Amino acid sequence: MPKNKCFVCGPDNAAGMRLKFILDKQRQVFVCRFRLDQRYTGPPGHCHGGIIATILDEAMGKVNKLRQVIALTSQMTVDYLRPVPLHKPLRVESREVSVRGRRHVNMGEILNQKGEVLARGRALFIAIDPQVFAKFMR
Repeated sequence: MPKNKCFVCGPDNAAGMRLKFILDKQRQVFVCRFRLDQRYTGPPGHCHGGIIATILDEAMGKVNKLRQVIALTSQMTVDYLRPVPLHKPLRVESREVSVRGRRHVNMGEILNQKGEVLARGRALFIAIDPQVFAKFMR
C-alpha cells in the first residue's frame, strides 16, 4: 500500500502536520481539531499566513470525498479575518458550496474555541480522471 506523505494529513510524513479530518455526516461537513506549535510561526505568537492557507486548502479538498472524485485545486481565496494563535485549540470546518460538471466549489473556516471565524477560504476544484491522475503519480 502506498504511503501517505501529504504534508497536512499524511501519517507517513515525519515533518508533516498529521491533521485528522472527520466527516460530520449529519451536517455534511469535514471537521479537524488541532493546535499549532511554534514551528508554524508568522507574526510573534501567531500562525504564518501560508500555513493558514495550507490548512484551508486541505480541509476544502477533503470535501471532494463526498462526491468520490479526485479533484485538484484550481483557484483559492483566503480571507484572513483575525490572527490565528499558536498553542490554542482550533478547528477547521469545510463544506460543499456547489458542483457544476467537473467544477467543485468548497469553502472552509478556521475557528477559535469561542467559535469566532479567524480565516475563511473558498476554492474551485477541478475533478480529473483517476487514470490520468495515476499517470502523474508514477
